[in-house]
Amino acid sequence: MANYTAADIKALREATGAGMMDVKKALDEAEGDATKATDILRVKGLKGVTKREGRSASNGLVAAHVDGNVGTLVEINCETDFVAKGEKFGELADRVLAHTVAIGAADAETLLSSDLDGQTVKEVLDEANATIGEKIEIRRVARLEGDQVVSYLHKTSPDLPAQIGVLVTTTGGDEQTARDIAMHVAAFSPTVLTRDDVDAETVANERRIAEETAREEGKPEQALPKIIEGRVNGYFKENVLVDQAFAKDPKKSVAQVAQEAGAEITSFARFKVGV
Repeated sequence: MANYTAADIKALREATGAGMMDVKKALDEAEGDATKATDILRVKGLKGVTKREGRSASNGLVAAHVDGNVGTLVEINCETDFVAKGEKFGELADRVLAHTVAIGAADAETLLSSDLDGQTVKEVLDEANATIGEKIEIRRVARLEGDQVVSYLHKTSPDLPAQIGVLVTTTGGDEQTARDIAMHVAAFSPTVLTRDDVDAETVANERRIAEETAREEGKPEQALPKIIEGRVNGYFKENVLVDQAFAKDPKKSVAQVAQEAGAEITSFARFKVGV
């Protein structure tokens, strides 16, 4: 006969984030001792970490923190949206973000190898992996500095944590304009800040595709240069932040909006979970 109650099951689930059946089996094995059951869950969970290595962690959340002129963005992944919206995963994300800010980490490798309360962050994630029963990983980290830094987090579903996170740094201008630009970045997913940031190989490839497409369409030879330049400019307007049509006023480019506000965009970062 079981020597534990439904309340014991609930308490252990909340404490570990483990599934109900796993909790019940652990309590059975531990004869109702919650401490022993917790250890059993950890041991069994850690044995399964390696098995979960190859699984896809395409859910999760993006967390952001701005302190003065420094902004930090972290993407933390798990396997299912059920775990992503759970309290334990949220607490883990808060802990990881606070640590990332504290040590000034600017990349995932540095963060994972850093010490957090006597363990590496990687070991902390493995323990969470064990108790929650899903692959959990830190995919990306960004740290930006600027005269003015704003963050924006966007939920793609009301019952999930933020799936898109943005940092934008500017000089001059006001905070509201910078925030509007951050919201624009979230919606229109630019890949680079300026045309100079597009590598030459990409530009050459876009030019080649534009020429081949125009020839395939039977465009006249004398019109090709103008057509090619038009299509390459189209690529820039789709991918370059300052060239994009501004979300709130498509008649203006993002660069025009910033300039009118007396601002200059100096950098940005955008993470979307699983992308």
